[in-house]
Amino acid sequence: AGTTPAKGEAGTTPAKGELEGGQQREFKPSKEKKPGTAPAKGELEGGRGREFSRVRKWSVGEPPAGEEQDKQNANSQLSTLFVEKPQSGEVKVGENITFIAKVKAEDLLRKPTIKWFKGKWMDLASKAGKHLQLKETFERHSRVYTFEMQIIKAKENYAGNYRCEVTYKDKFDSCSFDLEVHESTGTTPNIDIRSAFKRSGDGQDDAGELDFSGLLKRREVKQQEEEPEVDVWELLKNANPNEYERIAFQYGITDLRGMLKRLKRMRRVEKKSAAFSKILDPAYQVDKGGRVRFAVELADPKLEVKWYKNGQEIRPSTKYIFEHKGCERIMFINNCGLTDDSEYYVTAGDEKCSTELFVREPPVMVTKQLEDTKAYCGERVELECEVSEDDANVKWFKNGEEIIPGPKSRYRIKVDGKKHILIIEGATKADTAEYSVMTTGGQSSAKLSVDLKPLKILTPLTDQTVNLGKEICLKCEISENISGKWTKNSLPVQETDRLKIIHKGRIHKLVIANALTEDEGDYVFAPDAYSVTLPAKVHVIDPPRINLDGLGPDNTVTVIAGNKLRLEIPISGEPPPKVIWSRADKAIMEGSGRIRAESYPDSSTLVIDVAERDDSGVYNISLKNEAGEAHASIKVKVVDIPDPPVAPNVKEVGDDWCIMTWDPPLYDGGSPILGYFIERKKKQSSRWMRLNFDLCKETTFEPKKMIEGVAYEVRIFAVNAVGISKPSMPSRPFVPLAVTSPPTLLAVDSVTDTTVTMKWRPPDQIGAAGLDGYVLEYCYEGSDNWLPAHKDLIDKTKFTITDLPTDAKIFVRVKAVNAAGASEPKYYSQPILVKQIIEPPKIRIPRHLKQTYIRRVGEAINLVIPFQGKPKPELTWKKDGKEIDKNQINIRNSETDSIIFIRKAERSHSGKYDLEVKVEKFMETASIDIQVVDRPGPPQVVKIDDVWGENVALSWTPPKDDGNAAITGYTIQKADKKSMEWFTVIEHYHRTSATISELVIGNEYYFRVFSENMCGLSEDATMTKESAVIAKDGEWDVGWTLIFSDNTEKVEREREVRGNKNTIKTHLKTW
Repeated sequence: AGTTPAKGEAGTTPAKGELEGGQQREFKPSKEKKPGTAPAKGELEGGRGREFSRVRKWSVGEPPAGEEQDKQNANSQLSTLFVEKPQSGEVKVGENITFIAKVKAEDLLRKPTIKWFKGKWMDLASKAGKHLQLKETFERHSRVYTFEMQIIKAKENYAGNYRCEVTYKDKFDSCSFDLEVHESTGTTPNIDIRSAFKRSGDGQDDAGELDFSGLLKRREVKQQEEEPEVDVWELLKNANPNEYERIAFQYGITDLRGMLKRLKRMRRVEKKSAAFSKILDPAYQVDKGGRVRFAVELADPKLEVKWYKNGQEIRPSTKYIFEHKGCERIMFINNCGLTDDSEYYVTAGDEKCSTELFVREPPVMVTKQLEDTKAYCGERVELECEVSEDDANVKWFKNGEEIIPGPKSRYRIKVDGKKHILIIEGATKADTAEYSVMTTGGQSSAKLSVDLKPLKILTPLTDQTVNLGKEICLKCEISENISGKWTKNSLPVQETDRLKIIHKGRIHKLVIANALTEDEGDYVFAPDAYSVTLPAKVHVIDPPRINLDGLGPDNTVTVIAGNKLRLEIPISGEPPPKVIWSRADKAIMEGSGRIRAESYPDSSTLVIDVAERDDSGVYNISLKNEAGEAHASIKVKVVDIPDPPVAPNVKEVGDDWCIMTWDPPLYDGGSPILGYFIERKKKQSSRWMRLNFDLCKETTFEPKKMIEGVAYEVRIFAVNAVGISKPSMPSRPFVPLAVTSPPTLLAVDSVTDTTVTMKWRPPDQIGAAGLDGYVLEYCYEGSDNWLPAHKDLIDKTKFTITDLPTDAKIFVRVKAVNAAGASEPKYYSQPILVKQIIEPPKIRIPRHLKQTYIRRVGEAINLVIPFQGKPKPELTWKKDGKEIDKNQINIRNSETDSIIFIRKAERSHSGKYDLEVKVEKFMETASIDIQVVDRPGPPQVVKIDDVWGENVALSWTPPKDDGNAAITGYTIQKADKKSMEWFTVIEHYHRTSATISELVIGNEYYFRVFSENMCGLSEDATMTKESAVIAKDGEWDVGWTLIFSDNTEKVEREREVRGNKNTIKTHLKTW
């Protein structure tokens, strides 16, 4: 047995010294290679494939007894996670198969982790797709997790050894099982060990399929000349590390790192074995369908020998045959398939030795050759070939150098099953070369020729006329995406900050910003590699301009009404522009009108004869020529004297003065108002007198020195820079009057915590102006800021000041107001303390509630109980001495009353309601009786006491339920037995017995009685159980029915003659 090799990093390429570290002990050639065969593809870790050119037995380095595998086996034996393990199975190509594993979850707090592997390393979770599905379910009753691996439409290459691992925290369990895939027809092709290192087609169209150890497919192999066998291991050991990849592809190795890693693991150090005198070779190779022989020699022939495959013991069968020859122990494996590609070891006592078996597959051939191709520059080129295997590993070369596609590469490789396509986007002349494709079993080459396309001018340059300062854009489009050169007047064009050259695809642009006169000239674009030129001429022109420098701010021209306006505007432009004057979209024509336009070579004139106020407005001038347009607006302002102001308003009047105000005139004449003149006159006079000789700048004025009691009128003149307006309409007549004397007897009426109520008497002297109202004001102690207690004048002599802070002290004053203004104030002599005065509570029960308050069931009860008391009293309601249920009875309290509200009264609401009003230590109580009544129930029993002639005597007992009100009477009805239609006989009857007369002889009657109270009749009536028969002349007929307690006997009707009445009574008593 060998020692454990040094541990290397998975997937790395070992150095050359590592390859040379092992010693090749022995090799045995296998069957000769058939002509035309080549190495085939496979997988390293998934199918445990290896690559050698001849069948050999190596002792380059044997891996140790598999320490990791031993640990897994030990864990598998100790743990008890699996309750059902997946079993080996067989399936035909194209059929489905499912492997099931079950795990008991009674002792598990969470779901265990499960993994499915093919071989030792390939995790099948990444292979899930259209051919492989992994499912898991959980049965709650049995607490068992079920894990399934389903292989759909199995292919021959899915055969092999599989492993299922389950882990939960520190517990581990694993199980290995085999899958055999049988072909229905066909022969087994030759195989090669190198196919074991062919990977699946990751990134290709069929990447989701399971591509395990090697694809087993029937194929037609072209006969080729026999090539000498090559020892790939020797080549790798002796080659420079930078040649590893070339050798790997040449001999069909796509998993080079895995092969080198496996070689490194197989190295071992010579060590003598006490159990084995001759151990297994490090590796064996066999063609698919062939037979392989494993042999060891024991030092002691008595030792027991066991053979294992991937840790599972091998039992004798038709496939596995064991032989003993002295100390030699031999195992034959017949009909080797991909499932046999695995690790084997044999144990003798406490020692073991191991080896690996490789199963070989055929090479990949080129079945459709590349073809020579011609293309034009910029076109998409596709070079296509076909190989003998789907998704085979193929390399492309250009002039002998490998093409490596990437994100920035122009080359792209597309694989569609057996088709392999090299795509070149936007071909150029540099792509002209010889291209070749190489597989593990052949190669093909073809020439690609790329030439220039005939150039077509799709969009030629066009002559341009550009306004000065505008952008010049010369644009052309040609059929090819190639560069070119620009010239101006036969000189090369150089890019500047203002001039830009743009090339985007087939479009070429020359852009010049802010065109100048020197940009004018002949421009030419010449495409590279072609003799074609595209010319264009550029002409720069000057658009028209309007010069308004001579005008004032905002281009405003002012003219006095009645004068003539002649406005001359300088203009320019080449060719001379056409001039159009307009106002409000209406053109002003040239001619002899009052408003006209006049044109000159370098100017245009607007003429207005005898300007009027309506001529004010905006006048537009427009210039237009082939270079463009120019527009300007000129504001003409015609000024005049202002309109007269509106009639003034006299707001305040004194004994010999007044205060007047007015609004400015609606039209100021186009010039700001400078001021106003004021005049007045007596109403009966026609002579106006000016009151000011200096302009009044404000819109208010105070005339003085007027006679009290005499009516006056005033008027206004507005003045601007042009002149004085006409006078305004006179104001309303007004009479200068004096204010009243102060109010008298100002006193405090009441005080609360937030209010003070004041009262006073009218002034002693009111005068001719009368009295319009009062103004009440207050201020806090220590302050001079008097605050109004209200917004508008009050006409009453009493007012409450609200929203005052408690315990504050305020001063109060009152003024009388008339047309002349406010009088002198009347002050309250001392500060007033804002604090509530305690008033004992008092309840005012309304008169209708002093007796029992009666309501019917279903009616609303809404009682308002006024009360007094300051400060705000505390109220408590009780019903029959208990707290009121607020869910049934609503209580609403305010500062002056309390309301009991019941939306729908019920009889349970009847009772005595007590109200308690409390103000500090004072308390007042009152009671209200509420009676809720309803219609009564029917009488309890109604019976017939006697029948004689046309008469019947009835009696009854009062009802059990009187509806919470006294019974006021009864209503008796009768019904003929034949029709049973009821007729009222007596209404509002107060007694409990009655005699019914005037009954029809020969009829038989039933009777019923209704109870009645203040709410009305009872809903139901009580009917007599027996009937009364009114007999004909000469007989007396009484019918009745008596029902005993057990309801079993019935007394029949008896008939007697009318004259024998005493006999009937005797019978009644007897029964």
